[in-house]
Amino acid sequence: MMIRRAISDFEFILLGFGNGPELDCLLFLMFLMTYIMTITGNTFIIVLVVADRSLHTPMYFFLSNLSCLDICCSSNILPRVLLSYLSGDRSISVVGCFTQYYFFGCLAAAECYLLAVMSYDRYLAVCKPLNYLFLMNHKFCLQLGAASWVSGFLSNSILTFLISDLDFCGPNEIEHFFCDSFPMMKLSCSDTHMVGLVTSFVAGVCSLPPFLLTFSSYLYIIITVMRIPSSTGRIKAFSTCSSHLLVVLLFYWSILAVYVLPHHSIQISPNKVLSVFYTIITPMLNPLIYTLRNKEVKKTLRKKASTLLGFR
Repeated sequence: MMIRRAISDFEFILLGFGNGPELDCLLFLMFLMTYIMTITGNTFIIVLVVADRSLHTPMYFFLSNLSCLDICCSSNILPRVLLSYLSGDRSISVVGCFTQYYFFGCLAAAECYLLAVMSYDRYLAVCKPLNYLFLMNHKFCLQLGAASWVSGFLSNSILTFLISDLDFCGPNEIEHFFCDSFPMMKLSCSDTHMVGLVTSFVAGVCSLPPFLLTFSSYLYIIITVMRIPSSTGRIKAFSTCSSHLLVVLLFYWSILAVYVLPHHSIQISPNKVLSVFYTIITPMLNPLIYTLRNKEVKKTLRKKASTLLGFR
């Protein structure tokens, strides 16, 4: 059955994490709380950055872009998962499946690039402080932000076209909780070897160079921080950098493990677990790690709270 014919009379079944009323109830509550925290935390950051002029800096400009990406990525996947647990209907149309995959891939690739841009911004701020404002000017920030979004959306357009051109004539059960490339290719009756190689190559281009740039930037930052004379300042700066690096490594590691390693040697179930990290966990952690632990954000919050409560 060709995919063009399947659009009208074929649908996929997302198996998710298994069956069982108790497990479904627990997963529903976990995903619901995670989604609420993700939307609340990231929306809060965007509103705070827009509302307070003291946060109109390159760092917070990129952070608000990251929050927007995290909101879009979670909203692309989790509402459909939550609805399936509520209704018991795990079917999804072919058009809906490929639409979900397209936006997921675009947003994930854009986040890879944006995290690299953010690490480069921090590298300039810490290691090149005298030239920071000159190098990271307003125009350059806009160009870097736009390039991250555009590159992400362009890269996954190729993969979506290749996968949608496959024939699907056999089982329709996707061993995943959302529509992803390799689980969908597993259902195709076409030869998917070349499509799999192209998917791994594009995923590698989108994730490996940004990962190396991010890791190098934080490595230089840590080396610079270790030269700080004050032990208190060194420990504080190192704590902030290490928490950022931990979340970044968690995101890139799971992406690289799922998409860049040879797909024929990876089982779908481990991939499903790894996918939770970059689709659900990191969008929730990013607001906590990047901003709510930040002294400038806390100061702005106290100022806004004092204004609202009428205190001076």
